[in-house]
Amino acid sequence: MALKGILGFEHGIVQAPLGPDISGPELVAAVANAGGIGLLRCPDWECPDHVREMIRKTRTLTDKPFGIGVVLAFPHELNVKTILEEKVAVLQLYWGECSKELVDDAHSAGVKVVPQVGSVEEARKAVDVGVDAIIVQGLEAGGHVRGKDGLFSLLPRVVDLVGECDIPVIAAGGIVDARGYVAALSLGAQGVCLGTRFVATHESYAHPIYKRKLIEYEKTEYTDIFGRARWPGAPQRVLETPFFDDWRSLPSDENELDQPIIGRSTIHGVEKEIRRFAGTVPNMTTTGDLESMAMYAGQSVGLIKEILPAGEVVKSLVEEAQLLILKKFKNAT
Repeated sequence: MALKGILGFEHGIVQAPLGPDISGPELVAAVANAGGIGLLRCPDWECPDHVREMIRKTRTLTDKPFGIGVVLAFPHELNVKTILEEKVAVLQLYWGECSKELVDDAHSAGVKVVPQVGSVEEARKAVDVGVDAIIVQGLEAGGHVRGKDGLFSLLPRVVDLVGECDIPVIAAGGIVDARGYVAALSLGAQGVCLGTRFVATHESYAHPIYKRKLIEYEKTEYTDIFGRARWPGAPQRVLETPFFDDWRSLPSDENELDQPIIGRSTIHGVEKEIRRFAGTVPNMTTTGDLESMAMYAGQSVGLIKEILPAGEVVKSLVEEAQLLILKKFKNAT
C-alpha cells in the first residue's frame, strides 16, 4: 500500500465533476495546480461553444492537465466532439454505456477515458472497451448514485476484476479525509474521488448557504424526490434539511413539473427557473427559496468542519495519508 500518482498526474486525488456547474474553471484549476485531477462538469445539453470556452478559461488559470465529466444520459455528442478537439487530459463518463467507439475516438485524440461505475457488471463492460481507469462509486456518495452497494464491499470486487490489467481503480463515495483515502488504498484502490469535500471549498461555485449547510448538517438520506421528471430513475443522496424532512414521503406520482417556481439561477450561462423538487443545487447566482432546494452531500459530510482552499484539501489528503501509512508501517515493525 503506497501513495502514488495515476494517469500521469502527480497525485491520486480526483475532484469529482460537480453539477450542474459547481466545479467550474476556478475549482478545477486550483485542484490541478495542487497536483490533483480536477474535472469540469459538462452541461446537460448540447452547447459546444460554451464547453470550449469553459475549457479555455481553465487553461488561463493553470498550465497543468485536467479533465471534464459528461453524463451520458443527456445529449452530449457535440459536447464530446469539442472536448476531444480541445484535447483535455481526461474524459470522465457517468450514467450510461461507455462504447468502444467513444473510447477509440478519445484515444485517437490523446484523451484518457475514465468511466464511473456502480456495479461489477458495469466495471466489466468498461474493462472490455479499453478504458484507462475506473471510478467505483459506493452508495455513500452524494448527488446522483447509480449503484446499490456500499463502497467497501464493491471496491475490492472491482479490484479483483481488473486484476493485472494495469487499469487504476479509483474509490468514490463518503471519502473526505486521509483516513478514507488510506482505507481505500488498503482495499486495492490507487486513487480516490471526492465530491462533497470539494463542494466545501473556497473555489467551488456552490452558493455560500449550500457550503454552510455542509458544515452545519451531519445526516444525509438516499432518496428519489428530486428531479423525477428531468432525470427519471436517478436517485440521489441529500442533506437531511428541514425541507427534506417535511417532504421525504412525496407520493411517487408527483414530480417537479407540477410544482411552483421557487427560484432562479444562471447555469452554464443560461438563465433557468427552479421549481420545487427540481434537484438543482444552488450555485453562486441562485436566488429565491434556497432552503427548499436540493443539497447533495455524501454520508461522511459530518467530518467536514470548515471551508478550505481546494489546493489545501489536496495537500492535506496526501500529507496526512503519508503520515498514517508511515505510522502503520512503524507499528507493524
